[in-house]
Amino acid sequence: MKSQIRGGTRWKRFAVVMVPSVAATAVIGVSLAQGALAASFSVSGQEFKVRAGHLEGTGFAQYGGVDMGYKNVGGGEEKVAHPVAISAFKHAEINDMCQSVVTDVPFVGKITMRLEAGGGKQPVVAENLYLDVTELEADATFKDIEIGVAAKDTDDPKTGKGPAVKDKILENGFAQQAPNATLDNVKQKAWATTAATFKLSGLKLNLHKGDGPKVECY
Repeated sequence: MKSQIRGGTRWKRFAVVMVPSVAATAVIGVSLAQGALAASFSVSGQEFKVRAGHLEGTGFAQYGGVDMGYKNVGGGEEKVAHPVAISAFKHAEINDMCQSVVTDVPFVGKITMRLEAGGGKQPVVAENLYLDVTELEADATFKDIEIGVAAKDTDDPKTGKGPAVKDKILENGFAQQAPNATLDNVKQKAWATTAATFKLSGLKLNLHKGDGPKVECY
């Protein structure tokens, strides 16, 4: 995110410090090293919500990290660290995906941008997907999960199962991995999502005035 757990594992609606577009886990050790940047860019000052009906992923790995962002303080900018759980998939297919973020627009008020995709026969498809998550609820099943491995070994040619760790400062941190992960009824908050490719079938994007469960994904 050195014991190992073999076989299927299922957790009902677990919420863990582990955001956007979808992920899963057990206890995560979070590295709070100042300056760590998991996604290789500075995140905005806004988390976003992601909901998904079903996610099927292969090459799953998860480890703790920190995203760096900025906030305005007294007319200037100040760096802010956001602890995250980085969930990585070599390949993921997502059905009924929704992503929403709320923005305060001057003279207008709160506006919710809502994006939906994968609602038909064709799922959303992502390769080398990284999700920087702060909250997660889901029905999750992992096959042959290994908990407590070193993050740098999750892409080892012989024993690794997930994509490479994106920041060297996190390489020796606590991680978990599994060849297959299935998540249903997913709700999560995230600071960032990155992918080598992200194919959004049936993409719909709408702007709504206001916020709340009626216009956000949940």
